[in-house]
Amino acid sequence: MGGTLEYLSDLLGGGGGGSSRRRYKKRKQFQTVELKVRMDCDGCEMKVRNALSSMKGVHSVEINRKQYKVTVQGYVEPHKVVKRVQATGKKAEIWPYVPYSLVAHPYAAPAYDKKAPPGYVRRVDAVMPVSSYGGPTAAGPQEERLVTMFSDDNPNACSIM
Repeated sequence: MGGTLEYLSDLLGGGGGGSSRRRYKKRKQFQTVELKVRMDCDGCEMKVRNALSSMKGVHSVEINRKQYKVTVQGYVEPHKVVKRVQATGKKAEIWPYVPYSLVAHPYAAPAYDKKAPPGYVRRVDAVMPVSSYGGPTAAGPQEERLVTMFSDDNPNACSIM
């Protein structure tokens, strides 16, 4: 009977000093983490590759030195991948670019970046789309862009006659 009380106590979160307590970690999801890391030579590339491939949970590491892009796939957390690269002495950040076709105004000041690879602009997630009525919209940025593309209220809209 004492075992049952101890089990119930552990189940309800009470003390009880039982050795049957287990702490479960939240399982990491398989994901792709893209980083911008400045690498100038083969030595830099090997240092970053070795540091990342030795991380627990890493499935693959791809490096495009021309674009300063590192792609890591595996059961990893993005902030830990950044910390691991920074431990090698390299400056690293989450990949800040998106294809310019996904941005409503790719040549506006917050999005345009002359250091971006060809066909990419800086990600502008912080800007909330505003409807023509002045308030934030319930639709996402893609839907907002499509709705205002042919709107009479938009001075830059396409006019098809």
